[in-house]
Amino acid sequence: MDAIFKALADPARLTLMDSLRRKDGQSLSELEAQLDMSRFGVMKHLKVLEDASLIVARKKGRFKYHYLNALPLQEAIDRWIDPYRAKPAARGVLDLKAKLEGAAPMSETQNPDFMMATFIRCTQDALWSALTDPQEVIRYHFMAKSAEGTLEQGGSTTYRVDGGMPMLTIDVTEARPKTYLDMLFRPCWEGDGMPTSRCVYLIEPQGDHCKLTVEHYDIPPGQEGVADGWYRLIAGLKTWLETGEAHRFAMAEAG
Repeated sequence: MDAIFKALADPARLTLMDSLRRKDGQSLSELEAQLDMSRFGVMKHLKVLEDASLIVARKKGRFKYHYLNALPLQEAIDRWIDPYRAKPAARGVLDLKAKLEGAAPMSETQNPDFMMATFIRCTQDALWSALTDPQEVIRYHFMAKSAEGTLEQGGSTTYRVDGGMPMLTIDVTEARPKTYLDMLFRPCWEGDGMPTSRCVYLIEPQGDHCKLTVEHYDIPPGQEGVADGWYRLIAGLKTWLETGEAHRFAMAEAG
């Protein structure tokens, strides 16, 4: 937590994060052009943000592309700010501010449209099971209430919301047990024919915990808000694996 607050304490690093919020997946050259400092200076700021897990870097060839990773920041908000948001007046101001401001094998030829990473205190086996067992996924998924199918190599699973309406079908194109899962996402909440996208899970064991990286490719126009869904899903996954308690970080109902 200290690393996060330290990283946020510098205006140059906030500028870099704002830039990645507007356009994810920027190279060092693109980010350097936005700050009046040396290339080395920008690299140092990016290193601080990366050490705090506020950005994730993906290397392709000679270049590194940087992605905003808002999950650690959300965890800090949940710990330090949400207790105050429970007060109606504070919640109203923050919700109004959010509405006014808005929110903005691995492919060798394409960069993901969205990327995030987190660390979960669990075994590699437990994380793989939680990601690939549809009946376990619905324990923490923020919307899905039932599922049928399999997430093994070549398998397919359809998730449904209350009332049995299909929400999403996932086709597994490649599965390397305990390390790599490549999937096609076929949304169906508006009926058949919705555009598909591609998602990759990468698992890296690190002692008593695992690093999970999510990469989302080919996000169709109109679905740019998937980041919020990912944050809710991974928060539920982390809670499930670290506490054994099923919890859905569901979206607030309008009304």
